[in-house]
Amino acid sequence: MASPPVLFLKNIRLTFGATPLLTGADLTVGEGDRITLVGRNGSGKSTLLKIAAGLVEADDGERFFQPGKTVRYLKQEPDLSAFKTTLDYVESGLAPGDDHYRALYLLNELGMTGNESTASLSGGETRRAALAHVLAPEPDILLLDEPTNHLDLPAIEWLESELKGMKSAMVLISHDRRFLENLSRTTVWLDRGVTRTLDRGFSHFEAWRDQVLEEEERELVKLDRKIEAEEHWMRYGVTARRKRNVRRVDMLADLRKAKREHRGPQGSVKMAAAEAEASSKLVIEAKSISKAFGERPIVKDFSIRVARGDRIGIVGPNGAGKTTLLRLLTGDLEPDSGTVKLGLSLDMQTLEQKRDSLDPETTLADALTEGKGDWVVIGEEKRHVIGYMKDFLFSPEQARTPLSALSGGERGRVMLARALAKPSNMLVLDEPTNDLDLETLDLLEELLADYGGTIIVISHDRDFLDRVVASVVMSEGDGRWLEYAGGYTDMLAQRGKGVEARKTDKVAAAPKKEAATAAAPKARSKLSFKDKHALETLPGRIEALSEEAKRLHAVLDDPGLYGRDPKQFAAATEKLAATEAALAAAEEEWLRLEMLREELEG
Repeated sequence: MASPPVLFLKNIRLTFGATPLLTGADLTVGEGDRITLVGRNGSGKSTLLKIAAGLVEADDGERFFQPGKTVRYLKQEPDLSAFKTTLDYVESGLAPGDDHYRALYLLNELGMTGNESTASLSGGETRRAALAHVLAPEPDILLLDEPTNHLDLPAIEWLESELKGMKSAMVLISHDRRFLENLSRTTVWLDRGVTRTLDRGFSHFEAWRDQVLEEEERELVKLDRKIEAEEHWMRYGVTARRKRNVRRVDMLADLRKAKREHRGPQGSVKMAAAEAEASSKLVIEAKSISKAFGERPIVKDFSIRVARGDRIGIVGPNGAGKTTLLRLLTGDLEPDSGTVKLGLSLDMQTLEQKRDSLDPETTLADALTEGKGDWVVIGEEKRHVIGYMKDFLFSPEQARTPLSALSGGERGRVMLARALAKPSNMLVLDEPTNDLDLETLDLLEELLADYGGTIIVISHDRDFLDRVVASVVMSEGDGRWLEYAGGYTDMLAQRGKGVEARKTDKVAAAPKKEAATAAAPKARSKLSFKDKHALETLPGRIEALSEEAKRLHAVLDDPGLYGRDPKQFAAATEKLAATEAALAAAEEEWLRLEMLREELEG
């Protein structure tokens, strides 16, 4: 006999303002279930999870939670401000009798000591502490909303392993396909306010979803034909029997009502990249390039040739220097040694990892047109901004919405829309999958498959890498990088192991809180305003110093200068030495801040 569910929601209804969000959603969670909750951004997944956790009350419907059972909910943006340290926060979720050592164990496994001040945590550290908080009690049900956000590959793979070993039932929301495929056994699809359940894991979801939508389309065609037939009868049919006529009129009214009230699936993102003329066959040639920050090597003696049309993924733990390697390869940063040669006719467009690089007060329309009126030019095609917005699932009413009011997924779509509108023959993508829903990911992957130019991408998404790239440049530690043929799975087969956490980030587990506190390094802080300003302005200073150094070299290259004007020669020599010293200091400071930013944002 099947055991009763630990938690169930039945016919849940919820309306925000005048818009119904949930119109009949169900969710049943039994002991040990592994459920993934999927749906478009804005479909109400997080809200349904909050209702399941008892944090939001539905307008209508039934919620049952078995007495004596425990549930823990992972928020997308947890608040730790009421606690002094991360260990205090994690231990606050434990009940009497729970193992307090597990709190410290989980923090250590996630690269933390427990002694970090909650007032100075990065987004990645906050997410890791929140994970430890909900996992430590080993509750009967875990409700996890985007648990892999802000995690690098070592942390994602560790989390998978940890969840597989737990007895807790789980409901997962995630955009990471591989994560869902490895953990789920049931799929609940939230679509247009209602849920459908597939008693199989996520790997079977997309084929099933397409089948459901095709059947719905066939039923809609049948409805149209019935309406057409009834309208024809109304015009030309026999009217001798009044009762029959009234029934037919009522039936036609019902058919028209069904047609009017039908909610079709949410539109699809329409993506097309504006391609420039082809670049030269050789796009990038790097020979024995090296870059170090102080005594720490970031890139050591690395060489690569990138040809037109290549698709390359860059993979490594947070803090390994992925963004630094990317900037070296694209000419944004000079190597300490070695050379980087860029091909001819290179039109490069970059999708940045940071979604806050746009002015938050800029409106959506101005962000897409760059403040140049109401038109977006894509290659040789001119599109009105409202039509282009619709291609990326924005409504006309959002045109004057400031970017600060958009969700993370919507800001991700804005960045995509901007990058793809500009002509390019090379795309540089830094974590392009962040905050995108699964359908948008599908279309991005299709676009990249059809793109005729070169692609270099940094990503923690294993499935995305398998679908998009043809080779993977992998961090081997200590500044060494190796290129492997194929996608992420092919790299695993060749290398025998995946991405490993940086040794400096791992903390040896301590058996007692006091031991961890004594050994803990000083907590890292967020970038200060001064550091942020320096990170933004240093590239311009570096460029100006480089130009000045070139000018002084040109002056000193005159073989007759010393004979004509020894004083000018001495002054130029002295100024060149000072300029080159300032240039080296500026580059080292930029690299220090860039590495700090990369670690904190992880």
